[in-house]
Amino acid sequence: MKLVLAPMEGLIDAPMRDLLGRIGGYDYAVCEFIRVTEQRLPRRTLLRLCPELASNGHTASGLAVIPQLLGSHPASMARTARQLAELGAAGIDLNFGCPSKTVNRKDGGAILLREPERIHAIVAAVRQAVPADIPVSAKIRLGYEDTALALDNAHAVVQGGAQGLTVHARTKVDGYHAPARWEWLARIRQAVDLPIIANGDIRSVADYWRCREISGCEDIMIGRAAVGCPDLARQIRQSQQGGEQGVMAWPVLAMLVVQMGDELKSAMLERHLASRLKQWLVLLRQFYPEAQQCFERCRPLRLYSEMRPCLIQGSFE
Repeated sequence: MKLVLAPMEGLIDAPMRDLLGRIGGYDYAVCEFIRVTEQRLPRRTLLRLCPELASNGHTASGLAVIPQLLGSHPASMARTARQLAELGAAGIDLNFGCPSKTVNRKDGGAILLREPERIHAIVAAVRQAVPADIPVSAKIRLGYEDTALALDNAHAVVQGGAQGLTVHARTKVDGYHAPARWEWLARIRQAVDLPIIANGDIRSVADYWRCREISGCEDIMIGRAAVGCPDLARQIRQSQQGGEQGVMAWPVLAMLVVQMGDELKSAMLERHLASRLKQWLVLLRQFYPEAQQCFERCRPLRLYSEMRPCLIQGSFE
């Protein structure tokens, strides 16, 4: 059984992956997508987008990180995958699920779910481009407007030679709002000869067990809830082992927010760091009432140096 940390642009980046790796529970993480065009990406750009490649593909806390590619040109995707393999990537993941309008307008992400043959061509090109011992995986949604091509897209990934498939149990049109349709994961799992990683609406230990019962999937990927409930993967591990799920207390978590702020203050403008931490508090308040109070105090503040005392105060609440 695998617990995978999802890629989320601007949210689950290298510092967040390292923090969640320290808390524990995840088997590996997938990096935010690397946009691939017909122009070759220089080595320094790949290392900037997936900095763990400079550390043997792991965070400082030891969590393995797999780079993810987003694009629509098979040859360019294959070339970039080969570059990543040469940099020591332990695997290559392909993004066919991003619902961003900007990404879709540029012929990337979920827009490709309308054309299974193109998904097959991209997967096959990448599979052929990298050594056989480097696994290739892909992430899809149930479809673009509807689920009519869900099985065709899954077959396209498998027949292209991928060794792994993650399915976000919503369509592109569903976005992140409609309930995840875990029953569709069961249909896809029965249709393809490949383990399916379930993604979507897994926000608690109870959700994990319910998804597993409905979908039949043993492996799961967690996205937003991983940031809002940073010890969720650890709770799931404890539940699997039959132990009591110890939930991280708010004072401990508040100090982790401060710790991240302190670690990043030399690398970011203070106002950007303040915005980033407020974004985190917005997600935390879905799981911790104390985070709402902390957010209200921090909302009018523009600089991290102004926010820090409020965050420390929150650690005593």
